[in-house]
Amino acid sequence: MNTLKVGDKVPAFFAKDQDGNTINLSDYEGKKLIVFFYPAANTPGCTLEACNLRDNYAELQSQGYELLGVSADSQKKQSNFKKKYDFPFPLLADEDHTVLNTFGVWGRKKFMGREYDGIHRKTFVIDGDGTVTKVIDKVKTKDHAAQLLD
Repeated sequence: MNTLKVGDKVPAFFAKDQDGNTINLSDYEGKKLIVFFYPAANTPGCTLEACNLRDNYAELQSQGYELLGVSADSQKKQSNFKKKYDFPFPLLADEDHTVLNTFGVWGRKKFMGREYDGIHRKTFVIDGDGTVTKVIDKVKTKDHAAQLLD
C-alpha cells in the first residue's frame, strides 16, 4: 500500500458517482477538496462519519472546501446511502479500485484477529493545484469535521 503523503501531487483520476456522472479530479481545479475514504456505505462507522461531514458541510464550504466520499460500493448502494441520509456531496462508486489505488488506501487490514484486504479509512485534503496538504490517518467518525476544520 503506497499511500499519498503531504506534498504529493494527486495523479489525475475519474470515477462514476452515485448517479452515474463522471467525476474528474480536474473538476476541482482551483478549489480545496476533501476526499474521504470509507469501507462500506450504510455501516455504523461510515454512516457516523458521513453524517458528521453532512452536518458541518456549510462550515466546510464557508472555508472553501468541496467534498468527495469514496468507497468500493456499487452506484446503487452509494445512491441509496446518499438519499437515505441526504448527503449534499457526491459519493464515488469505485468498484474497480482505481481511486482507492491512486490514493493508496486499499490494502491489508486486521480485524478481530483476521487479516483481509480492504479500504483503510483515511481522509486527504487537496489544494487547488492538486497537492495533498493534509492526511488524516486516524479518523474520528463522530467528530471528523472538527479534524478538518482545526
